[in-house]
Amino acid sequence: MGVLKTAILQSNYIPWKGYFDLINSVDEFILYDEMQYTKNDWRNRNKIKTPNGVQWLTIPVKQDALEQKINETKVFDQKWNIKHWRTLQQNYAKAPFFKHYKELFEHLYLTINSEYLSQINYLFITEICKELGIQTKLTWSDQYNYGDGKTERLVRLVQSTGGKEYLSGPAAKDYLNESLFNEAGIKVTWIDYSGYSQYYQLFPPFEHGVTILDLLFNEGPNASLYLKSFTETGTLQV
Repeated sequence: MGVLKTAILQSNYIPWKGYFDLINSVDEFILYDEMQYTKNDWRNRNKIKTPNGVQWLTIPVKQDALEQKINETKVFDQKWNIKHWRTLQQNYAKAPFFKHYKELFEHLYLTINSEYLSQINYLFITEICKELGIQTKLTWSDQYNYGDGKTERLVRLVQSTGGKEYLSGPAAKDYLNESLFNEAGIKVTWIDYSGYSQYYQLFPPFEHGVTILDLLFNEGPNASLYLKSFTETGTLQV
């Protein structure tokens, strides 16, 4: 067995392909939803393609306090799921593989009964991982004891998994104290989100930064060909 790799990130709603590349690049992916909920972020919304350009799909949530955690955040419109599914149908009905996934995602959307944003995000993330063939272990940060300190918490979480390598998104370069990882014997590496290949997409011009549902509906079972973690590690059997 090689060096165990860990990634830690907040849950997002129907995330873009880079999020799933991060998951597929590690042995354990920790959902860090004990962090503060932030408005106008990716926690409760994502983008889709439409004939009129890119459009946000946003889950309406309550924010009762500034320090509210993501895993404390609740939905306030119980019909959001019906509206989102209707919007996806309207804009992706002509996508080559929409019918292939219609039953799965229609069932997901119309049977959602959780009022918690974290649980909703987890439902979509786990189902999409199955469709992509991603077998990474998914856990929650509250399953571990990790103490205080921004970077110190991350170090302790990686230690809790037995990981010796921490894979991070590039945005964390602004605040991550790599020396604390080095002192703990953990290597820090950074995922590269550049250089993605374009795929067939409705409504040009092409847009990379949209939900992975766009990739699934347009490329179907070939979606993994457009994730770098599959093609670069040789795990994809073509």
